[in-house]
Amino acid sequence: EVQLVESGGDLVQPGGSLTLSCAASGFTFSNSAMSWVRQAPGKGLELVSTITGGGYTYYAGSVKGRFTISRDNGKNTLYLQLNSLKTEDTAMYYCRRDVGGERGQGTQVTVSS
Repeated sequence: EVQLVESGGDLVQPGGSLTLSCAASGFTFSNSAMSWVRQAPGKGLELVSTITGGGYTYYAGSVKGRFTISRDNGKNTLYLQLNSLKTEDTAMYYCRRDVGGERGQGTQVTVSS
């Protein structure tokens, strides 16, 4: 059974930083393309960033240069470093296994002064 457990969300001020983590189990993590997606209140799901098994990365234009995706295959863990946070980054953040589309329960990021 695929399990994805996100953590690290918090309330931060604009300009602040956070690191999100996603602990994965139930599949071969090292071979899997993984993504972070987010959903802001009243909006649809948005792809934030993707990292392939080979380490290729993609970023949405709205976060490029501010967010960094990474993975530790030895720990079966996916990360998202969020820097220079803006109020519009406020959302529930989910990690997703791309091939099956499974998501975790999410972790809330709120950016507010």
